[in-house]
Amino acid sequence: MNTQAHISKPGLKQWLTSDTPKSRFQAKCGRAWLGWIKFSENKLAMIGLSIVIGLILVTIFAPLLAPYDPLAADLTNRIQSPSAQHWFGTDQLGRDILSRLIYGAQYTLLIVGLVAITAAPLGLLVGTAAGFFGGWVDATLMRITDIFLAFPKLILALAFVSALGPGLENAILAIAITAWPPYARIARAETITVRKSDFIEAARLQGTSNMGLIVGHIMPMCMSSLVVRVTLDMAGMILIAAGLGFLGLGAQPPMPEWGAMVSDGRQFLLEQWWVATVPGIAIFIVSLGFNLLGDGLRDVLDPRGGD
Repeated sequence: MNTQAHISKPGLKQWLTSDTPKSRFQAKCGRAWLGWIKFSENKLAMIGLSIVIGLILVTIFAPLLAPYDPLAADLTNRIQSPSAQHWFGTDQLGRDILSRLIYGAQYTLLIVGLVAITAAPLGLLVGTAAGFFGGWVDATLMRITDIFLAFPKLILALAFVSALGPGLENAILAIAITAWPPYARIARAETITVRKSDFIEAARLQGTSNMGLIVGHIMPMCMSSLVVRVTLDMAGMILIAAGLGFLGLGAQPPMPEWGAMVSDGRQFLLEQWWVATVPGIAIFIVSLGFNLLGDGLRDVLDPRGGD
């Protein structure tokens, strides 16, 4: 009798939690699974993840979720209080605030997404180059970084937008220009820690070029800390974008950007509070969600940064 027939095949959970992975892919999947288990135990982090996923879903399905055209004005229904027809009321032009809020999520996600994929790689490249080469390269790049860090992000973004001109594209560019220095600092610190490691020296002896060492070995070591920092900075990016929109330097009318919506409703704040309060609450909730998500990722990806 074949005894192997009585041995059941290991399930997915056993495969993921195996102490002796058979391949690098299995080891990576196992680490990801253990990280998810730890992350899911953090209730606040799960709330943050739910908020971010909700933002993404609202962005994708905005045409299906919005009950009205966000740009259609109806002066006969201007400044209507929340009701069954307009859950969050209407603004000074009779536009449905809920619909504008739903479509405004697209601009919020667009801003944080584009800033993340432009500022983070730039900061990573500058930081790893400075930490790896040292000497005058390090001194030059870090002094440039210090100049950017010397100014508050919002003030620096205002200066860039004033020079480039108002508009959503220029606002995104200005935020990206001001967001990269902290990532460069983190990448430099990580690079200095690992640049003399044995695996770096072994790769160098195998003939790997300096660029190959930076891209293939050092940058991946910096990714976990960078992902955590980017996630935590999302809230600040949202607030800066909302601030630029509030001042009329970001998204231009009639685009339903949340900061611009708050600016439009400030003159009605005392009597028609919902016009400015509802988009303000949306900014608060999404910013809180990214902060909670970032805290959870920090506990999983960068245990040294936790309590």
